Amino acid sequence: MTAGTAAEPSSATPLLDLQSLVVAVRRRRRLWGAAALVGLLAGIAVAVLLPTPPTAVTTVLVAHQADQPNDPGTLIRTDVALLETTRIAGKALRALDSPQRPEDFTDDYQGVGLTNNLLQIKVTGSDEAEAKARARALADAFVADHVRRIREVAEAESETLLDQRDRIRDELAEVNEAIDQGPPDSGPTASADLESLFTRRAELTSRIADFEQRAAEAGTGTPQLIAGTQIVDAPRAVRQSLPRAAATDGGIGLVLGLVLGLAAAAVGTVVADRPVLRREIAANLGASVVAELRRTPRRWQGRRARAARTRLTATLARTVRGSPEPVSLLELGCARGTGVIALDVARALADEGPVVLVDGLPGGQLARVRRRPGDPPVVGGEDPAAESHPERRLGVGSVAPGTAWTDLRYLGGRSVLVVRAGHSSAAWLHTVARQLADLHVPVIGVVLIDPDPRDRTDGTLWDGPYTALRGAYAPEAAQNGAGRRRPLPAARVSDGDQEVR
Repeated sequence: MTAGTAAEPSSATPLLDLQSLVVAVRRRRRLWGAAALVGLLAGIAVAVLLPTPPTAVTTVLVAHQADQPNDPGTLIRTDVALLETTRIAGKALRALDSPQRPEDFTDDYQGVGLTNNLLQIKVTGSDEAEAKARARALADAFVADHVRRIREVAEAESETLLDQRDRIRDELAEVNEAIDQGPPDSGPTASADLESLFTRRAELTSRIADFEQRAAEAGTGTPQLIAGTQIVDAPRAVRQSLPRAAATDGGIGLVLGLVLGLAAAAVGTVVADRPVLRREIAANLGASVVAELRRTPRRWQGRRARAARTRLTATLARTVRGSPEPVSLLELGCARGTGVIALDVARALADEGPVVLVDGLPGGQLARVRRRPGDPPVVGGEDPAAESHPERRLGVGSVAPGTAWTDLRYLGGRSVLVVRAGHSSAAWLHTVARQLADLHVPVIGVVLIDPDPRDRTDGTLWDGPYTALRGAYAPEAAQNGAGRRRPLPAARVSDGDQEVR
């Protein structure tokens, strides 16, 4: 078997062609555009149908005993965690005389640490008045709990210091008693022992004074912390703007939808493996791209599109005119467009002699194409009289899945494939090339429909035969001495938006 293109090492083929992926995703803009639109509408619907409940906000200044200028925010995060406990929620609910469970109430508010000492409390309610009352009750409950904890710490510290002072006083009393009794003997060491007792009494007296001072300082510092913890911003209602909420939620939904759409398009492109670039389609079919045409409805076609269709018709007419045997147009993903192209080519050839169109499309789609008086006749592919027509025959068939391959050789000895970019997988393009080679129907070119306008790849097989030749055609190529044919140059059809190759 002779390959349609020069064999390349498998290591030269990238696992993922980024250019093909980008082009394929861009061509599936309807998918990710629709996903982005759905996300936008969903975000707006959420903002309208599920509006933000009335919210009140208040700010509390929290003083800590261990405040440091370089504190990374650990203390305020601890305060936030304490605020969201059921103990604080229960105290606030008792102040409001509310029957709501503390576990449920914690879901209606949240704390945010603005700085190391500023705590913001946001509370929702059924209306603004209830939200502000809840915010006030929560702030008061938190301040009271914080003050209680400060006092408990101060009292515990002061009590510990005073206990240590009392123990030292007991020891001092023992030392004083020993001094009053005097030394047990009047030996040479008596004066030294008495001096050590006086030294010990002075040391204990100093320590007692120190503990009393520290206990007093512990109690003195507590009022400063208590006074420093207070509500600095009274509860106030947060203004809600429906247009702003809709714009915010819609923007979030738009971004999420766009990201999901792009991801789905990229994954679908990789899984489907549908070639979209000229070089990929030519390599998989083993034939050069001889022309291309943008897919535009006729009622929207401008002067450039009509000129491109005219050039395409002239190119295919020259190809059919120069072929020694009948030529067929075989479509893949563009049956109606192929019928219109075949009718235009037949009209161009009718000036030189009678032409008959052989309709081999599934369901006789060629017969349903709008025709003008005097157009070439259309006969069915199963019509036995089609073989006896002396006129020039132009067959139109399909190589889509489900094709009766053995009937294609009756449409023409040579074929031009009319392929829509990105319609079929690489495996099916290989199947088409293999089946046509088995039927000894050489592909003399590929007409690419709906190409990517930014595709700058070359669709000409310069280093190999222009078709996958096997069987009876392979020896003919070998008799030329080189073992392979020279490729036909690709006659590019420009639509004005891309360069002529």
